Amino acid sequence: MNPLDPLDSSHDTFWSLLMLGPLGLMAPFSIDPQTTVASPALKASPRPVRQGAPPYDSDALNVQLRVAESSTERLLPDAEGPRWLSSHFEHGDDTHLFKLYVPGSYTGQPLPMILMLHGAQQDPDDFAAGTEMNAAAEAEGYIVVYPLQSESANPLRCWNWFRPADRMRGSGETAMLAALTSEVMAACNVDRARVYIAGMSAGGAMAVNLAVTHPDLYAAAAIHSGVAFGIADEPLSALCAMKDGMVKARLPEALTDGARPRAVPLIVFHGEADDTVHPRNSDQIVAMSELLLGAPHAQPPASTHTGNAENGHAYTRRVFRDREGVPTGEQWLVHGLGHAWSGGHPAGSHTDVRGPHATQAIVQFFGQFALESS
Repeated sequence: MNPLDPLDSSHDTFWSLLMLGPLGLMAPFSIDPQTTVASPALKASPRPVRQGAPPYDSDALNVQLRVAESSTERLLPDAEGPRWLSSHFEHGDDTHLFKLYVPGSYTGQPLPMILMLHGAQQDPDDFAAGTEMNAAAEAEGYIVVYPLQSESANPLRCWNWFRPADRMRGSGETAMLAALTSEVMAACNVDRARVYIAGMSAGGAMAVNLAVTHPDLYAAAAIHSGVAFGIADEPLSALCAMKDGMVKARLPEALTDGARPRAVPLIVFHGEADDTVHPRNSDQIVAMSELLLGAPHAQPPASTHTGNAENGHAYTRRVFRDREGVPTGEQWLVHGLGHAWSGGHPAGSHTDVRGPHATQAIVQFFGQFALESS
C-alpha cells in the first residue's frame, strides 16, 4: 500500500491530518441574469458545507462567462443590487467552477477585485460565509472571485500548493488561477492596478505561490494560516513542514539571481494556538518576504503593536516599512486562536468569531496598494 495514496482507505489517519492543513479554477464571458441572487453573506449566511455532496449541481449551471477575443465588452446581468453568481471556466482540457460576488454599486466602472482561495473541505459558499468577505466587498466596493477546487484534483479539495508543477508561473493550478483572474478582470472591468489575493490554509499556501510567481498581477496578498513558498514537494514533506514550521522558503532561482521583480506586500494572519499549521510558519512567510524585498538587513525594524479585540483574543501586530516609510507588510499573531479564520462567522467552517477581525484588517491593508501603471 502506498502511504501517500489518498485513495488508500487504510491511511485515513494520515489524510485526516492533511485535511485541515494547507494542502489544501475560463474562456471568453456572458452571464444569464436569471441565475443572479442577492449574496447570502449580506442577509442570512450561506449554507454550510454538505459533507459527501458536491457544492454545485453542474446540470443547473447555466451561467457561462464569455469574453470576446479582443473585446472591451462587459457582460453582466442588468440587475440591481448585489449579485452572487455561479459559473465555470475552461482551462486546458478541464472545466473549473467558481462563484463571483458583484457589489450593488457596480455599474460598469472599474472596481478592485479579490481572489479568495478556500481551505480543505471548504467550498466558495462556505468560505464566503465564514470570512464575510462579501459584506466587506459590498461596503468597500470590491468584486470577489471564489474558485472551487475539485475533488478530482484533490480528494479533500485542497489546492496542491506543494507540488512543483503547481507553484510555477506557467503550469498547473498557479497558471490556471492566474488565467481565471485575468478573465474576470476583463469581463467585469476590474481596475487592473488593484487586484488582490487572499487564502486560508491550503488557499493561503496557494496564495503565496501566486504572489511569488505573479507579482505583475497582484498588488498585495493576504495569507491566513498558511506556509512559505517551496517548503515541500509532496504530501509527506508538506505535513512535516506545516507541523514544525522550521522549513525555510525555497524561492525560484530567477528570484535569487540577477534582477528582482517587485515583492508583493503581504499581510499574514496566524493563530498562536494553531496545532494544524505551526505558527512558526508565519515567521517563515515574513522571512520569505524579506528575501523577496532584498537585503533584509537593510530594512528598518518592524514596529510592534499589541492589543485585545473587544470580546476577542489578544494579538501582536508587526508592521513592516521600507526606509522611505512605505508599508511592505504586516504580521498578526493572534493569541489563543487555533486553525481558524480570526473574527470569522460561525456559519462557515474553520472560523473563530472572536476577533481581531481578519477580513476587516485585510481589506484595509489592500487599500494601501496598487500596481504602478505601465
